[in-house]
Amino acid sequence: MQTWLITGCSSGIGQSIAKAVLEIGDQAIVTARDSTKLDSLIKAYPKTAIALNLDLNQQTSMQRAVEEATQKFGGIDILVNNAGYSYRGAVEEGETKEVARLFQTNFFGPVELIKWVLPQMRKRRSGSIINITSISAIKGIVGSGYYAAAKSALDSISEILAMEAESLGIKVMTVEPGAIRTRFSGDSLKGSSIFIEDYKETAAKNRKENLIDPHNQIGDPDKVGQIIVEMIQKNDYPRRLLLGSDAVSFATEVFQERLKQTEQWKEISTQTDYE
Repeated sequence: MQTWLITGCSSGIGQSIAKAVLEIGDQAIVTARDSTKLDSLIKAYPKTAIALNLDLNQQTSMQRAVEEATQKFGGIDILVNNAGYSYRGAVEEGETKEVARLFQTNFFGPVELIKWVLPQMRKRRSGSIINITSISAIKGIVGSGYYAAAKSALDSISEILAMEAESLGIKVMTVEPGAIRTRFSGDSLKGSSIFIEDYKETAAKNRKENLIDPHNQIGDPDKVGQIIVEMIQKNDYPRRLLLGSDAVSFATEVFQERLKQTEQWKEISTQTDYE
């Protein structure tokens, strides 16, 4: 039996991962900023689940969650950094405080949580860290630059951490989902209060007030949760995992275009070498 600490469990992917974990009999520390939203999970699995408040914008909240989880179950085998949200607006429309909060939730907070669990994983010489990023980490869309930047940062540091921790028995996997049918484009979406007319034909089209969520995304959050749990059980998983046929198609197109650009400009790119 393994113990999981999962962030952002009140809905969406986090909730689906938690359900999949508990259904196989593992233990789960399910977290949200308001743990009362997790009551149904706790009632269904009273012996193997505990709910904790966890706010990625508060250091003491993260520390307390790790300490309470360790006291309850003896340690954390698997950390899932899932909590996050998106923020829309052109780069020039970005509000300093809101962008800082976005990065704290999507990047700095998860990294701090990783640093809180790594000592016990190093001591045991075992553990798994799963960071949920996005296909936006591969290539973002106009009007969502800050979200893409935050997810790219988590994506990059995860790759480095995987190389640093592998010899210590700790595995790191970055999950890059495509469009998943959750509330991500609804309640979780934030937007800039600044509007610049010059961006009305570009970034403005993707502003929160101009989006209608049809809730028909191809991705099934329950299948996402099941696949992640199944792969951890098998202990055979890559450092990066795309989830969703749309994610695979998107990544393939982006990487092919990048390779094409590399080939097109390589004669100029290589001219900076010493003779």
